[in-house]
Amino acid sequence: MLRIIARKFIEVLFFIIFITFIGFAFVRMAPGDPALTILNVDELSVSQEQVDALREEMGFNDPLLVQYGNWLLNFVKLDFGESYVTGQEVTDMILLGLPATLELAVGAIIIMVLIAVPLGSLSALYRDSWIDQLGRSLSIIGAAVPSFLLGLLLIDLFGVRLSWLPTMGRGGFANLILPSLTLGLAISSVYVRLIRSSLLDAFSQDFIQSSRARGISEWRIFFLHAFRFSLPPVITVFGVSMGSLIGGVLVIEVLFAYPGLGKMVVDAIRQRDYPFIQGYILIMGIVVFLVNTCVDLSYRYFHPELRWEEKGTQE
Repeated sequence: MLRIIARKFIEVLFFIIFITFIGFAFVRMAPGDPALTILNVDELSVSQEQVDALREEMGFNDPLLVQYGNWLLNFVKLDFGESYVTGQEVTDMILLGLPATLELAVGAIIIMVLIAVPLGSLSALYRDSWIDQLGRSLSIIGAAVPSFLLGLLLIDLFGVRLSWLPTMGRGGFANLILPSLTLGLAISSVYVRLIRSSLLDAFSQDFIQSSRARGISEWRIFFLHAFRFSLPPVITVFGVSMGSLIGGVLVIEVLFAYPGLGKMVVDAIRQRDYPFIQGYILIMGIVVFLVNTCVDLSYRYFHPELRWEEKGTQE
């Protein structure tokens, strides 16, 4: 166990350095002058001398590796710097937007589970029936429709025509329904097909066939054996698709004007607010790594033979 923890610790160090350097390089090489962004907060006219002086003061003239090294040292001290636009601490801005992003992501995952697990399971249990055809058709349609288009359709139906739900901002539970529903529907199509195929693979296993031969009911086999056997591939894909989920949250937050980190980073990109962009990249990178680490540990839980292999290696 200690060996696994040590390996994961080394992995997270390399991952943080890699993802932050790539993000830092792209941000610094993007068009625009951050010095002008800082000086033009109040739309004041400035001279070239002021711009040059600020660039020198902020270290923008230093080589890229030197700038990154300075940023990394500040990161070790948990200092992400200040926003070029608002002057706020980047840490405070992230803490302000993070709850909205988390509640949207969790809401979407809950909706995905409520849709994908029953529909995928029924499609596998009643293979080639009308239920299976319906599940596969809905998953194909869901995969073909972009999330922003689905969001626009839901806004038009529930927000404009029926006036049942608010379509913008974050005010309460009602404001969370449409964004979460949009993202949850968008990602559930993948998991409906995945759960179906994983369960069909489980039903073809010898131990399942033996259970059937003993007269155990299909539903009992499903709950006691097949569903557990089908979980590892689903969990693995969830970890791999975490980047897509983060991208989907970003799109949905912009579409519904939901004040989370996704909308904030889009505004920061438009305003060339480099410190916030870099902080966002770091936080999202850490989230992806932590989720994949949890997925790895979950996979070991559902596959005990991996734990025995680890023990054998240590011995």
